[in-house]
Amino acid sequence: MLNNWQIYALGSAFFAALVAIFAKIGTAGVPSNIATLIRTLVVTVFLVLLISLRGEWTSPISVDKKGIIFLILSGIATGLSWICYFRALQIGPASGVVSLDRLSLIFAVCLAALFLGEHLSWQQWGGVVLMTCGALLIILK
Repeated sequence: MLNNWQIYALGSAFFAALVAIFAKIGTAGVPSNIATLIRTLVVTVFLVLLISLRGEWTSPISVDKKGIIFLILSGIATGLSWICYFRALQIGPASGVVSLDRLSLIFAVCLAALFLGEHLSWQQWGGVVLMTCGALLIILK
């Protein structure tokens, strides 16, 4: 049986796949930065509704300052990622863009080991190598 985090992670992967398909179609006649803005506005409205429905509003003052700093940095990284992603989708094949974009898995695992002190087994490092090879195989012609 899957843990809750695994269910959410699979949901994230599935919806990320839909993002690629919908964005590839959507950016056909829209400048990539405008497409990113539209996506950001939709996410913002969706989250305002979700937080309102769940009664989760809280004062930003009560949030840990270190947490806020890192959430701001995460937001900047998200924005830069989306700008690059939408532009790449606009000018490249979805299968290639998504394959290279998913190298974020490898980057995240390596950064987690480096900065968060997470220890990976040799099998997990083998998975990193296989994921890298898989992404490269998809983009090579």
